[in-house]
Amino acid sequence: MKVSLFITCLADVFYPGVGKDTVEVLERLGCSVDFPAAQICCGQPAYNSGYHRETKDVAKNMIKAFEKSEYVVTPSGSCASMFLEYPHLLKDEPEWKEKAEQLAKKTFEFSQFLVDVLKIENVGATCPVKATYHTSCHMTRLLGVKDAPMKLLNNVEGLELTSLPNKENCCGFGGTFSVKMVPISEQMVNEKISHIESTEAEVLVGADCGCLMNIGGRIDRQGKPIKVMHIAQVLNQTAK
Repeated sequence: MKVSLFITCLADVFYPGVGKDTVEVLERLGCSVDFPAAQICCGQPAYNSGYHRETKDVAKNMIKAFEKSEYVVTPSGSCASMFLEYPHLLKDEPEWKEKAEQLAKKTFEFSQFLVDVLKIENVGATCPVKATYHTSCHMTRLLGVKDAPMKLLNNVEGLELTSLPNKENCCGFGGTFSVKMVPISEQMVNEKISHIESTEAEVLVGADCGCLMNIGGRIDRQGKPIKVMHIAQVLNQTAK
């Protein structure tokens, strides 16, 4: 199965290891992975800030970048959900709208692709730690991916997974929200961290680098001994 990796801005700049782990897991499961070099930002920051006209150019570039891809897989539910906005964004341009719909249909968040397309729930990972999982807003509410990460994590050997209280609450990132509404964002992420601490987890697992960067950054500032891992990093852990 041929897969094109959509790396996303945050993974590319801040979490390149997540991209590496994503590719290694996919290849271990028999996928052939390529990387269309023309890909850029999905346009979500501009779109959410109201710059819809400018976002159209970004969307068209991404459509062209992945036009020949069989499947598009990304380690970000948030960025995958942005592709679902392209048909609406380009609704007044029929040719582009059709291409946008095609891209949306073949784009999957990483865990969603493993479970729903490859039909794999156990990748043979081993990660002997106590962990809890953060459900990101865009991934669950916009993309509709809720069960796939848990199915995969529940099959990781040695992983003790505890439920995160108020897991449906936002971590306070929200892209530009965390920049424009700093005091509110700070209180939200502090609350999230207090819930993480209540689980006594050693590791916080998530599927969106934006959330992990926000929570992980605040954890570091507070000097908490909690490690943050993307689900791809967990699933790429194997017994030595």
